[in-house]
Amino acid sequence: MKQNCHTARYLVYFLAVFFSCSPYAESKLPSTVAKIKPSIVAVGTFMPARNPRAVFLGTGFVVGNGSLIVTNAHVIPTNLDDRHREQVSVFYRKGDEDKVIATEQVAFDAEHDLAILKIIGTALPPLKLGDVTTVHEGQLYAFTGFPIGMVLGLYPVTHRGIVSAITPNIIPMLPSEKLDVKMLRKLAKPFNVFQLDATAYPGNSGSPLYNPDNGEVIGIINKVFIQESKEHALSNPSGITYAIPADHVKKLLTDNNLR
Repeated sequence: MKQNCHTARYLVYFLAVFFSCSPYAESKLPSTVAKIKPSIVAVGTFMPARNPRAVFLGTGFVVGNGSLIVTNAHVIPTNLDDRHREQVSVFYRKGDEDKVIATEQVAFDAEHDLAILKIIGTALPPLKLGDVTTVHEGQLYAFTGFPIGMVLGLYPVTHRGIVSAITPNIIPMLPSEKLDVKMLRKLAKPFNVFQLDATAYPGNSGSPLYNPDNGEVIGIINKVFIQESKEHALSNPSGITYAIPADHVKKLLTDNNLR
């Protein structure tokens, strides 16, 4: 009888440890996602006379005083139809309504694929930029954005995955005769990025990568490794995604006196 009691006691202890240390343990991610979503916006262009008036280009998120939007530099179009009042704008959902706000570009960093936009007259809930020195390979993070644009409406989608590697942003795998000037510049000034074992899609560009426990942003999704062609990014994703560390956002804000 005593042996059965001891066995039962050990079983209870084992189950308690198992569930507290396993994926079945209570996660803070649901409450963090609820906190994050009001800070996520779609980034694109808006032109009153166009059909459709809104064209989606990527994702962004709010920082600072609530008027600053971080996204990728490659999301921002190089040319706008000024004659027909085309503007880079952000889109989000408030209650039952879709909102659109025009922006102005206030900072740009092509080297780290970052851009900061400013919205006028409206403040949205900002996210906190975290400490990237606390990030280690094997840690679990989440990102929220618009993986396939606004096709399904302005409802941000969340994915998660571990940081599988902290690696240089460019690795010279091509023969030297195929390296162009742009790639050579990157090789001269490499910086580390976070490689994730998570599936992001083209519309996720600019999504915040954040700690699922507290919502602090430690990176910005900027590209997906594509196995074949761009057309396969949706149908045959590689499951390898990259993010720019958030310290480059902090520096861009500081260098441009943005708060």
